[in-house]
Amino acid sequence: TPPRREVQGAKRSKSSWVHSQQPPLHFRRLTNNLWRYNTPAVGSEMMLAALKPAPATAAARLCRRSLSGLPPWATLDPAALGADRTPYAVSNIVAGEWGGSSMTLTIPNPLDRDAPAVCTVPDTQEGELAPFVDSLRSVPKSGLHNPLKNNERYLQYGEISRKAGAALSDPAIADFFATSIQRTVPKSYAQAMGEVKVTADFLNNFAGDNVRFLARSFGVPGDHYGQFSHGHRWPFGPVAIVAPFNFPLEIPVLQLMGALFMGNKPVLKPAEKCSLVMEQFLHLLHDCGMDRRDVDLLNCQGPVAERLILDADVKLTQFTGSSRVADRLLEVTKGKVKIEDAGFDWKILGPDVGDLDYVAWQCDQDAYACAGQKCSAESILLAHENWEEAGLFDRLKANAATRSLDDLSVAPVLTHTTADILDHTSRLLEIPGARLLFGGRELDGHNIPEIYGAVEPTAVYVPLREMLKDENFGVCTTELFAPFQVVTTFGDDE
Repeated sequence: TPPRREVQGAKRSKSSWVHSQQPPLHFRRLTNNLWRYNTPAVGSEMMLAALKPAPATAAARLCRRSLSGLPPWATLDPAALGADRTPYAVSNIVAGEWGGSSMTLTIPNPLDRDAPAVCTVPDTQEGELAPFVDSLRSVPKSGLHNPLKNNERYLQYGEISRKAGAALSDPAIADFFATSIQRTVPKSYAQAMGEVKVTADFLNNFAGDNVRFLARSFGVPGDHYGQFSHGHRWPFGPVAIVAPFNFPLEIPVLQLMGALFMGNKPVLKPAEKCSLVMEQFLHLLHDCGMDRRDVDLLNCQGPVAERLILDADVKLTQFTGSSRVADRLLEVTKGKVKIEDAGFDWKILGPDVGDLDYVAWQCDQDAYACAGQKCSAESILLAHENWEEAGLFDRLKANAATRSLDDLSVAPVLTHTTADILDHTSRLLEIPGARLLFGGRELDGHNIPEIYGAVEPTAVYVPLREMLKDENFGVCTTELFAPFQVVTTFGDDE
């Protein structure tokens, strides 16, 4: 039987397979490659689900978990986040100096509106950008190192990567980051720990000489005597990384380290809701030997980050986030941006029905793990009518019903309010023939702040022919970063 997603310590039901922790061998073999190319944290759940028993509630679990000892470089205690009456104060760093700003943002506890705030974050203003501009402009376009200068830094970063990978592989430090992630972006412990594990694997992979090998050059003989063509992998110099909230460690670390390996000087602008995670990771990198001047950390809102990118003449920006902001950056930077933007993801099930329980489990995972807040989340399911006849939709409903805020297999939606999600559901249900398969309700008994969303995993069925009409297609293919999907069926002649 396939395993239950994030549920840890769940009660078993004699009539249900969904709480099973370990898949049989044939499922493990079947899903190895699927997980490898799926969202990394999802695949890691299987190995990590048994690490921690689930307490009665998510809030209780987070409050009761404490570290035997904080890492020496840490400036916060994850157990105190959202519990201490004095919120933790996140800092900026520029040119090697930690500091704040004249204004701050207060980040509420995402699980309990009545609890103390998780932290305060610098709300850096345009008038405070001069040190960041100067820091980036001091970097030549040849970068801090390249194949022709400061070659020793390739080996230095190989050693930094080795030490950081070893640190994240330490159970206590891994728990430190996993719990910090949960405090800011609630997700199951298995999901959060999976994010840490993927990051550790990445860092371990670039230990030793592998940073140097990453900069491998090429040579091509010419078409006459004495002529050669040589190519070198060259840095851009000053670069910017604008990172999302949903994977507050994995995504920015992989992007940041790639930039550093190749000799760039990055300024990192994380999402305000979870910036403390990357602040702590920078403390870890400093402890591993990284020069404090190599990375600037800027906490600010979007327009201020845009101003810095333009004023500092940033040569390339790595952006992960919404298509709206991506379009804006493409315009203002004149194309000097690499984009990983929104994703409306389709899943198509053909006419041959098989492994029904496993397919239902995988569909549930893809749509509702991490509360649907990942760019790989299943946005629309197009299933041949044979699957409906076999009972797939009933199994999806049963699986979704086992998700709970207690184990964070359901979690707050951080970019949509409850009203936003329910209004979108209502618009879809106005389409002729549409029906609610399950969900469509606010979570019971929650105390999530009103600025966030709190809804049950939801699926709305829309007939394919209605979906394809011009007046309906837009709303049916609108990405909702939430535990929500559109479902439809098709026949042999469609």
